[in-house]
Amino acid sequence: MNERIKCEKYLSKVMSADEAAKLIYPNATIGMSGFTPAGHAKAVPLAIAKRAEETGEKLNLTVMTGASVGDEIDGALVRAGAMARRTPYQTNSTVRNAINAGDIDYFDVHLSQMAVWAKNGFFGDIDFAIVEIVGIDEEGHLIPSTSIGMANTYIDCAKHVILEINTSQPESLKGIHDVYTVERVPNSQPIPIVHAEDRIGTEYYPCDFDRIAAIVFTDIPDHGRAVPPVDDISQKIADNIIEIITKETEAGRLPVPLPPLQSGVGGVANAVLAGLKGSDFTDLNVYSEVLQDAVFDLIDAGKIAFASGTSLTVSPDFEEHYNANFENYRSKIMLRPQEISNHPEVIRRLGIIAMNTAIEADIYGNTNSSHINGTRIMNGIGGSGDFAQNAGLSIFMTPATAKNGTLSCIVPFVTHIDHTEHDIHFLVTEYGYADLRCLTPRQRAHAIIDNCAHPDFRPMLREYVEHSCRECAAQQTPHILKDVFKDK
Repeated sequence: MNERIKCEKYLSKVMSADEAAKLIYPNATIGMSGFTPAGHAKAVPLAIAKRAEETGEKLNLTVMTGASVGDEIDGALVRAGAMARRTPYQTNSTVRNAINAGDIDYFDVHLSQMAVWAKNGFFGDIDFAIVEIVGIDEEGHLIPSTSIGMANTYIDCAKHVILEINTSQPESLKGIHDVYTVERVPNSQPIPIVHAEDRIGTEYYPCDFDRIAAIVFTDIPDHGRAVPPVDDISQKIADNIIEIITKETEAGRLPVPLPPLQSGVGGVANAVLAGLKGSDFTDLNVYSEVLQDAVFDLIDAGKIAFASGTSLTVSPDFEEHYNANFENYRSKIMLRPQEISNHPEVIRRLGIIAMNTAIEADIYGNTNSSHINGTRIMNGIGGSGDFAQNAGLSIFMTPATAKNGTLSCIVPFVTHIDHTEHDIHFLVTEYGYADLRCLTPRQRAHAIIDNCAHPDFRPMLREYVEHSCRECAAQQTPHILKDVFKDK
């Protein structure tokens, strides 16, 4: 125990997870550490779920995180009936199904806005922060784990702080964090980051001793998600994005070395980063949210000079290699709060090349990243809006079809809009890409259909555009907002 708690007075706060769970009162708002899903609280949420199941208490908890977290939070608390509200981003099927069934209230927020909303009291009082750390140093500083996300803000804002010291996380993580908190208006200052590797904060979370309600030891590890192998569609999308970036540098619209890269999570995003390994680009920097397998593979290949994010998320297949080579990565990676990793000011200053995934896109360049059929939440907007609205180059990608080719992901009108036509420079599928910059709506429609849509769906999409242009000749963005084909 003393190995992880080096300041003796903190030993008085140590208790079991079950004892800590008893501190949580009904209707509490809880901010939990964790981001996609790494560094999230584990033992105490499981103990809260156990308490709810055994006692039948209606806890009605509001749970806030950094982004998606593990089943210890979004699964166990839901199954126990302990969660009533949830924000912001989630990927767990248990909580997703409960949200879509109306059993849990869910509201989506841009990830860069979470800290601003919390500090300004938009969420009301935050009763508890439950945060995973790897230890406490001699000065009482809290050493972060494999993510920062919103943890520093929740610690600052919460009435009570519960710490989980996770002994499955190595103490060697100390030193890779850069904890910087933006002051509230009117005391906010420019964020002094001009390069991805700039260090501006501390390696620890500060926290008043008196606000720490409990310290719990756990050895429950992160469980990274498997990364699907790069398939033919993902590879073609990756090749198209590399072609875009190459042509932009040749035209002088992008500098060499490239501005920092941002990429979303998942198989297609991982494939895009992996595609850079065989490219001619070197001395790359990453300024993103999640540092996943492909980032470390690019470091191994000598392609990435530095990578900044808010979370370390590696797949089970890559974990052994990552652990064995962590000392080689230390000097090339940094974790920051999501308020900084996703901050519009920094994204705009660095001229980020942003690459994000959409569920569907329409012919005028609007994309849907969060809903199925406009009604059922999938995951949430996440950080894609933060980067799309402020990037030097904003790229959205999607396979051209879904459901084994039976549905077109290029549609006349997306069923839900997360990112408008104003935030997207390039739309990419396995069939090609459309440069949407400086195009009128009608020009965008033709570019997207001709370059991005699956060939089987292009005739129907063209028919829609032609009919819309005839029926709505006086409109800037022709749309038939009634069922004109009902008799066909």
